[in-house]
Amino acid sequence: MDVSFECAAPADVAWAVSSDLSLWPRWGPSVVAVEPAEGTVVAGLEGRVRTPVGVWLPFVVDTIEPGRRWTWRVAGVPATGHRVDAASSSTSRLVIEVPLWAAAYAVVCHVGLRRLAGLVEQRHRDGS
Repeated sequence: MDVSFECAAPADVAWAVSSDLSLWPRWGPSVVAVEPAEGTVVAGLEGRVRTPVGVWLPFVVDTIEPGRRWTWRVAGVPATGHRVDAASSSTSRLVIEVPLWAAAYAVVCHVGLRRLAGLVEQRHRDGS
């Protein structure tokens, strides 16, 4: 099941923001902190995320695919896929692929994508 949100910025800007580890706590409702705290998503990256209830969970980025898509495992469980699709030359669609067993998490993902879209659009406006 895909949850998506469009934003007014090119896909390369959206990818740069969504794959920036330092920004995960600013847009991900289920991520309060991340270690490593800086860098970008790469295949094989291992780290951990702190949840809103204070629990640290290990993660591993499984894949980075051409076309701006990555998948990961959290606490050893296959989790969400993350994707950026070019909607046009000046807009993009932010997508989180939610496993069917976690369908209720789609609401949380929508909140996160709305926040992410705001960060992406701000980065695009600022030109950084």
